[in-house]
Formats: sequence, structure tokens, C-alpha cells
Amino acid sequence: MLTEAATYEELYRNFRWDIPARFNIATACCDRHADGSGRLALVYVDEDGARMRTSFDAVAEKSRRFANVLKADGLTRGDRVAVFLSQSLELPIAHLAALRSGMISIPLFALFGEDALEFRLSNSEVRAVVTDEAGWEKLAKIRDRLPALRHVYIIADKAPEGAKNFWTQIDAASPDFATIDTSSDDPALIIYTSGTTGNPKGALHAHRVVLGHLPNVEMCHNFLPRPGDLMWTPADWAWIGGLINGLFAFWYHGIPLVGHRARKFEPQAAMAMMAELSIRNVFLPPTALKLMRQAGVTNPGVRLRSLFTGGESLGGELLGWVRETFGIDAHEVFGQTECNLVIGSNANLFPIRPGAMGKATPGFDVRIVNESGEELPRGQRGIIGVRQPCPCTMIEYWRNPEATAKKYAGGFLLTGDLGVQDADGYFWYVSREDDVITTAGYRVGPSEIEHTLMKHPAVAMSAVVGIPDPIRTESIKAWIVLRPGFAPDQALAREIQEFVKVQLAAHEYPRFVQFTDTLPMTATGKVLRRELRALG
Repeated sequence: MLTEAATYEELYRNFRWDIPARFNIATACCDRHADGSGRLALVYVDEDGARMRTSFDAVAEKSRRFANVLKADGLTRGDRVAVFLSQSLELPIAHLAALRSGMISIPLFALFGEDALEFRLSNSEVRAVVTDEAGWEKLAKIRDRLPALRHVYIIADKAPEGAKNFWTQIDAASPDFATIDTSSDDPALIIYTSGTTGNPKGALHAHRVVLGHLPNVEMCHNFLPRPGDLMWTPADWAWIGGLINGLFAFWYHGIPLVGHRARKFEPQAAMAMMAELSIRNVFLPPTALKLMRQAGVTNPGVRLRSLFTGGESLGGELLGWVRETFGIDAHEVFGQTECNLVIGSNANLFPIRPGAMGKATPGFDVRIVNESGEELPRGQRGIIGVRQPCPCTMIEYWRNPEATAKKYAGGFLLTGDLGVQDADGYFWYVSREDDVITTAGYRVGPSEIEHTLMKHPAVAMSAVVGIPDPIRTESIKAWIVLRPGFAPDQALAREIQEFVKVQLAAHEYPRFVQFTDTLPMTATGKVLRRELRALG
């Protein structure tokens, strides 16, 4: 979608959206490349290290067969199909089958518990679920509370009573299926947000959402495609970052992906796999990068061309570690499930400024605004807003018009994140609106303190929150995971406090330091500060 340029200004100025009236994700991200040549789509690496290579031809055929399975079982256009799987071959087959059928596909994180699963399946009135044996164990316990659910397709040697074998059904179905003619504005996916308060909300996205993500993916991966590109991310394909920024965006360009179902992220194993498979493009969330730094990984044989990251700001310390370890810059991005990848970086287009998220993605008008959607002067803190319309914005929150209406003001989508835009156009993340700490009359964002903490040699990870204080309104508390070789004690806590005072500011140092083994995080690697605030 981007025409490569030598400068950011030229890239941004010359960009124009080209969204066709008729568009289907399955056609664009698979069928275009299924030309009978055996073009590689997926390299799947199982837990034992065995590899399976699958072509676009095979993915297209299997998804057409599964589309016929859904049709034969009575599902029709607009019905919801949930895909309750981790990275696997079956996952894109199920999504593409639903999408080519004009149905709405719902990715669900494989580690969801019964309550999280029940809410999402009930709220969306899912008609069919594709899952594996682990997913079936959870699903079976709540199925009697899901009256809309009619069909469960399970990936297992033998399907239990009440479910059908996914591969047996596919093998028996016809490979011929005419993909439904869909508008680019037709519903395609519901992706549930984690939410900071209340129940999760389902962001309903149209088929155009893939096109809306392309400018940022292309810019921040240093332009796509290039010969030899091969993409991998440990981010689960149930989330917008893994499914759309990763799987669909790269398949749109015909670039193969590596899939790997790991029990947990292992830094040394990740480095070994990147070297062995000659992976060139990665999306590594900040948590993964912090774990890699903590483990002291080295990079023999790893030859990355692009490193894309987002979800939490990296800060100068981690950016420097990435450059030293991989020989390239980490390109940060910013967005959210409702309207993703609106800001990004590319060190070849403009210098990386440690702590900054980057500049507006070509095609997006991003401003700092107030609650009414009125633009604020540069240098002033406010809400990061995205002028509408734009192709990657959700259609609505699923069956929640009140929440949908609150998301917009003055022609802008309000992200709910606070930031600042400087005189040179760089955006700086401050915090979520509800994460701001008010202490002794100052309003302090936790992100800046966390970046400073990361510079201390003892700190592997940190999270900063405000806790009630009868005098200051709130006091700053830091929860810290130490690097190996450091012992948690009062002397180290005082040393860290003094370090922040000197490096940052006297009013921004943490008056309380709590050492911990782990931090509570969302499935996408974002720190759950609200849980830390609840602990006090």
C-alpha cells in the first residue's frame, strides 16, 4: 500500500488510501497466492521442534472445504464462528472459511478460563466453535449455558460426544466453494478488548481492517515485501497484534509465517529458532524483549531485517539493548483494538527518540485533544485522538451503542490514552487516562518513571502505580522484578529510589518499592496496573 520514499515527510504527504468497494480477507490474504505453484504460507514448528510446511494452495483448499462444512451444518452469512485455538495450521483455515462464507469470525485466546470464554461466546451468540482438546475441556463445562451454540469442531484423534472431528469433516467435504462477494465495509471479525473496567467489549471490524493496518506494518517493517522475508511473533494469533498485524498483513503480501505453539516464552529457544529458520521479520512485544534481556541472550546466526514492537513503550535502555543485540532498531507502534497502528517508527525515515512512540502513520491524522475532541497545542498533554473516518476503525462495539458513542468526540476516535506531541511531530505516551498519578499537586504518568527504573542495573521489569496518601492524594509505588544476581533488600530499594530522584525528578521517585517475582499482565503483555493498585 505504501510507495517507498526517502523521507517520512514525502511518505506521509504522498500517501492516499485505495480501499476497493468489494473486498474479502480470504481472497486477498490467501486465494491471490494460491496459484498452483506451491507458494509457501506457513512453517509450523511443534513443541518437539518438528516442522511442517504448508502452501497457500493447501490453506485455500482446506478453508474452502471447511466453508462447505459450515454451510452443510446450517450456518449462514452473518453467523458468528469462534476460533478457540493457539498458533496452528487449523487457526487460519477456520478463520478464512468463516470469512469467505460472509460470517463473522471471533478469535479467542487459548488460555481463557471458563468465565472469560462464557461471556464472549454468550455476548456474541456464537453458532460454532473450532477448538482442540484443551479448549473442549473448558467448553464442555459451560456448553449448557450457551443456547446459541450448535456445533463444536474439535482437533483431536477422536471427537468426544457432542463434538465433530475437524479434520474428518474437512476431508469429507467438497473443495469447491464460491467465496461470498463482500463489501469492504461488511462485518468480518469481533475482537474483544481486555478493558480496564467492566466486561470486555467486542470491537466489530470490517474486511477493510486488514487494509487499514498495512501502511503501518509496511513502514515499521521497513517496507514489504523483500526477498527472503519470513515473519514470526510469539504474540498469540487470538489478538489483533498477532492475527491482523502478523498473520493477515504478511499473508496479504504473500510472505510466509512461522507458527509455534510454546507453553511459555523461552528467550534462548526463541533465539535458536530465529537463527535456524532464518526468520527476518518479528513482532516482539516489550515483555518478550525484557525477558530476553533478563536472560542475557546473544544472537549468533540471528539476522533480522525488521523488529516491530508495541503495547508498552520501550524507553532508551531497552531500545539500546535491542540495537546492540540485533544490530537493528526496534520500531515501536501505537494503537488499540478499536483503531490500531496509528503511530509508528522507522529509523531509516526519522531518528528514533528514546521514549517516543514515533510519528503518525501515513493515512492517519492523529492529534492530542481534550474530552470534547478539541485539538490542544503541541507540547500539552491530552488524549490521543484519531480523526475519523479511517479504514482500520471498528464498525462498533458489538451490541453496545452507548459505549460506541462514548468512543468519539468532535470527529475523533478517543483512544483513552494520554500523550503529548512535540514540536517535531513525535508522539510521547504518558499513560492510560485512569493510570495518571496525582501526587502533591503534580500529575505524573507512570511510563516515564518505569523507563528510568529500567536504566538501573538491578531492574528487569517494573510497574508504577499510585496508592492512596492522606496528604499527597497519592504516593508513587514501584513494583520491581529484579535481574538475576540481585537480592531484594532495603538497601537496594533506597539505592533505586535515589537513582530515580537523580535521573528523573525529586517529586517522581517512588516513595514505596515492592520487590516481586512477577507482574500481573494481560495476555498481550501489558501490565495490569489496576491489580497492583488493588494490592495497595
